[in-house]
Amino acid sequence: MADTAVTEPGSDLQLRQLAARHGLHVAGARPNLLAYTKQLWTYRHFITEYANAKVVVAFSTARLGQLWQILTPLANAGVYFLIFGVVLNTRHQVDNFIAYLCTGLFVFTFTSAVVQQGTSSIVANLGLIRALHFPRAVLPIAVMLTQFQNLVSSIIVLVGIVLITGEPITLQWLLLIPTLVLQSLFNAGLALAMARLGAKLTDLKQIIPFVMRTWMYGSGVLYSVQNFEAHLPGWANTIVTANPLLIYIELARHALMEDVPLASPVGQLWTLAVVWTVLIAVGGYIFFWRGEQEYGRG
Repeated sequence: MADTAVTEPGSDLQLRQLAARHGLHVAGARPNLLAYTKQLWTYRHFITEYANAKVVVAFSTARLGQLWQILTPLANAGVYFLIFGVVLNTRHQVDNFIAYLCTGLFVFTFTSAVVQQGTSSIVANLGLIRALHFPRAVLPIAVMLTQFQNLVSSIIVLVGIVLITGEPITLQWLLLIPTLVLQSLFNAGLALAMARLGAKLTDLKQIIPFVMRTWMYGSGVLYSVQNFEAHLPGWANTIVTANPLLIYIELARHALMEDVPLASPVGQLWTLAVVWTVLIAVGGYIFFWRGEQEYGRG
C-alpha cells in the first residue's frame, strides 16, 4: 500500500521527479554561490548605471546640483576644524593638522555613508524587489559605487587642500589608489552585511548614526592617533589600532603626507588592511547570499 501511495499520479515524489527531468526549480530558491556570482556579474552594467542615476537624483533638487559633492565635505571639514582644531586646540599635535583632519574625515565619510545607506538598501527598495527578479546584492553594491563617486569628488578637493597646506607631490601619493580599492571592497562587504541585517531589523537604521559617531572617535579622525597610546591601557590601544577604519585612514595619510604620526608601522597597516578587506568583503557577500530568498517577503 505504501508503494502504491508513493507512485500514484500527482504524488509529491512524481512531481519532484517531473520537475527535475525538465529543469524546473522552486520559485525564489537561492542559487548556489557560484551561480549567484555569475548572475550578479551579468548585472554589472545595470549596477553602474543605477549608481550613476542615484548620484544625479541625490542633487537634482539642489540649486547648485552636484557641486554639493565638493561643498559638503568642505563644510564638514570647516566645522570639525573649528571645534577640534581651534576650540579644543588639537591642531598642535600634528604639523599639518588641516590635511590630517580632511584626509581622515573624507575617508571615514566614505564608509559611514555606505553603512547608513546600505542598511536601508533592501527596505527602501521593496517595490523594486517585489516587481523584478534580479540578484538582490545589486542594491547594496550600487550604494557603495554611489558613495565611491562622491569620494572621488572629495579626493579632488583633498588633493587641493594637501597641496595648499604645503605637502609635496611624491610617488608615495600613488599608494592612495590601492588604499581606496581595499576600502571600497571592505565597504561593499559591509554594505551587504548591513543590508541583510537592516532587512530583518528595521529599527537598525535609527541606531547606526550613533554607532558610526562612536566609530569615528575611535578612528583618529579628529585628533592625533598618538592620543590612543597616551591615554588608553595597552589592551584597549591594541584593539583600537586594529580598527579597520583607522587602518585605511592611516594609509591614506601616509600616502599624502610627510612626517605624519602613525599608530602602527606601515607594513603592519598594509597587512591588516588586506586581512580586513578579505574578511569583510568575502564574509559579507556570503552572509548576504545566504538570505537571498528572504528579501522582499513578509
